[in-house]
Amino acid sequence: MRYIKFKNSEEQVPIGKLVCIGRNYSDHIKELGGKTQDEFPIMFLKPASNVIFSGDSVIHPPYSENLQHEVELVLYIGETVKNATEEEAANAIYGYTVGLDMTLRDLQFQFKAKGDPWTLAKCFDTAAVLTDVLLKSDYQLRGDENILLKVNDTVKHNSSISKMIFSPVDIVKHISSRMTLEKGDLVFTGTPEGVSRVFPGDKIFAELENIGTITTKIIN
Repeated sequence: MRYIKFKNSEEQVPIGKLVCIGRNYSDHIKELGGKTQDEFPIMFLKPASNVIFSGDSVIHPPYSENLQHEVELVLYIGETVKNATEEEAANAIYGYTVGLDMTLRDLQFQFKAKGDPWTLAKCFDTAAVLTDVLLKSDYQLRGDENILLKVNDTVKHNSSISKMIFSPVDIVKHISSRMTLEKGDLVFTGTPEGVSRVFPGDKIFAELENIGTITTKIIN
């Protein structure tokens, strides 16, 4: 069982489900050849067994030739919520962290072309990298924090979470209308433009302003 790591807290909370949002930044949609949509973005899940933490290494699966990074604001859900109002959705967000949604892009494109689920492109060991959760009691999100990622000191992602199409509260409200969110669940809110392929030996540095940083290395 994996547990959430907190800044300034020794609480032990098992990691629940990882609910991930796709297509929540317009420029990222464009770079992958998609179209901006008015309805809520696509959702998919990752299991807790995918989680590693900053300082651990990402294992490049041998069955993929295009592993890519996606840096994201991640919401920590601190209480059970179902069919939430805006106020209830806001109150259910207890903290924030920065995460990497590692993606096998070649498999994803193959599955999309066939109309199949993305599961095996998104779910593999070390596919979700996290840093410590910063509780909302210690920091109030402004909503315009910078989000950055470098591969071997070359900047790839450099944007602001203000560019999200759907806000954290919108996301939690919508997810809760489809499934119950529980304490320990983590919500990945989508990535900005700048995704790129990484190779064994590459070093990744990711940062969400005032929230946290991730360092990881790609290995075979």
